[in-house]
Amino acid sequence: MNNIILIGMPGAGKSTLGVVLAKVLGYQFMDSDLLIQKQEQRRLHQIIDQEGIEGFKAIENRVNASIEAENTVIATGGSVVYCEDAMEHLKSIGKVIYLKLSLNSLNRRLGNLKGRGVLLRDGQTLRDLYEERIPLYEKYADIVVDEEGKDLEASLQAVLDRL
Repeated sequence: MNNIILIGMPGAGKSTLGVVLAKVLGYQFMDSDLLIQKQEQRRLHQIIDQEGIEGFKAIENRVNASIEAENTVIATGGSVVYCEDAMEHLKSIGKVIYLKLSLNSLNRRLGNLKGRGVLLRDGQTLRDLYEERIPLYEKYADIVVDEEGKDLEASLQAVLDRL
């Protein structure tokens, strides 16, 4: 299938870039975090608070592994790379693009991580999360696009060039 799946850290621009990329390609756009919220009828941080990290991962895995789409740009949640079934499914229905950004840039872009529904264990910092996830993003990526120093237009062009 010819979907484009965007993975990367929270704040890397998956949703923002995804919407514009879908318009340029004439594709549909799907945000898997919004899909999770719709199916669960609660916000991400509420799911994390009520179900815990492992419970959230199970829901995220189930929802992402069940996505059926064609000609769609899919922006995933940053933690989807913890979900092996979901990632195998997503790779089987499209190209996975890792939007790579430095820790310093992410720090500048991100506000309250908890309010964003970011999976953080007690005492875990953004740096810890970054170092834990980078190998997973690299493992699952078909294409890596370095967004460092790029605005939306330049990031979009970099993705289009790689596709």
